[in-house]
Amino acid sequence: MALSGLDIYKLLPRTNCKECGFPTCLAFAMQIAAKKVELSKCPHVSEEGKQALESASRPPIRLVSIGAGEGKLDIGNETVMFRHEETFYHPAGIGFLIEDTLGASELEAKIAKINKLHFERVGQQIGVNLIALKCVSKSPETFAEAAKKVLAHSQLNLMLMSEDPEVIKAAASPAKERRPLIYAATKDNLEPMAKLAKEYSLPLAVRGDSLDELSELAQKLTAQGVEDLILDSGTKNISQKVNELTQIRRLALKKTYRPLGYPTIAITSSDEPYQEVTEAAAYIAKYAGIVIMKGVEPWQVLPLLTVRQNIYTDPQKPLQVEPRVYEIGQVNDKSPVLVTTNFSLTYYTVESEVEGSRIPAYIISSYSEGLSVLTAWAAEKFTAETITKSLNECGIKEKVSHQEIIIPGYVAVLSGKLEEDSGWKVKVGPKEASGIPSFLKSLKT
Repeated sequence: MALSGLDIYKLLPRTNCKECGFPTCLAFAMQIAAKKVELSKCPHVSEEGKQALESASRPPIRLVSIGAGEGKLDIGNETVMFRHEETFYHPAGIGFLIEDTLGASELEAKIAKINKLHFERVGQQIGVNLIALKCVSKSPETFAEAAKKVLAHSQLNLMLMSEDPEVIKAAASPAKERRPLIYAATKDNLEPMAKLAKEYSLPLAVRGDSLDELSELAQKLTAQGVEDLILDSGTKNISQKVNELTQIRRLALKKTYRPLGYPTIAITSSDEPYQEVTEAAAYIAKYAGIVIMKGVEPWQVLPLLTVRQNIYTDPQKPLQVEPRVYEIGQVNDKSPVLVTTNFSLTYYTVESEVEGSRIPAYIISSYSEGLSVLTAWAAEKFTAETITKSLNECGIKEKVSHQEIIIPGYVAVLSGKLEEDSGWKVKVGPKEASGIPSFLKSLKT
């Protein structure tokens, strides 16, 4: 049974030293009870207290790291079922299946294509995380050589796929510094795979055909000292897989069921490219820590990265751009000046339309706490006063020889007050960003 905050408090030093980062021991105890902080943050807890509080301080879903260095993938340690309750912290890893039977040039070409699957969206860099090398050859030597090529030609994290421990060992030995994920321990190879994971200190994926089997295997592995586990409930249709991923998450969070308190992995099974994208998106949403797929085309991957970015963005902190003046194209002192809010999606939508018009222009991103135009206007964050402040502080007056500003059509009501406050002539632009190119072209005639 989980300990309450008061139960935990009784086992703490109760000195209120604040070295844990909280004002009192009681506040710290409440955070431990909520699974939001670990006991290790208290430097003065006794050994008896540590033993008693060990299970209470463990996060409901273990944090597991794959890889090493800046590009490592951290998954797990989530605390809620739905992002509006708090937020999700560790974005799902997206990886791609490569078979070791590919010829050398074909293998290198596919690795190069995967390496390029990085994009910029609303001011953020988004990209993929893993290459999953699958042993089809059944040859330890062939598999090890393919693994060496992946390591040599990519900085992405590596997943080694085989149920033969000898095959895994052949590749894990030269790759151990990069800390690959080894896949997969099953009821038939549990002992040797556990031994490998411990010998090389590597995370281990465990696969069972049912949640009961998966739970049993996870308990056996932890009993042998293997803690960094990733759970796979096997190949199912989409609805079954999503249901099992949800059950694992719910049992870990709501029931504190330790045998399933680990991040999960899902491997797509569809051979139809469009269907595979749909399948992968479902797994990202509910609730895979890693998704492995076959398709490597940019049109397949970008939508998945976008879905992931949206799901793992803190809903209480909208994406924002720096509030300042931006120069689009080869501007001069006669270039038009547009103003919008500093909500990333709004700004980059406006920016792309201005670029598409091929008319150099300035865009002032006015601080609005990251809200969109109408939302910011309704919340009084995008007003004549705030826009005037932006005009006075961003340095636009030194860049142009005119005093004309274009505001979004949805806030045309601001034009009179803005002219009065700022002294600038106001032109009302289109309501939708898609109308910007034709509007700017009309100014030239």
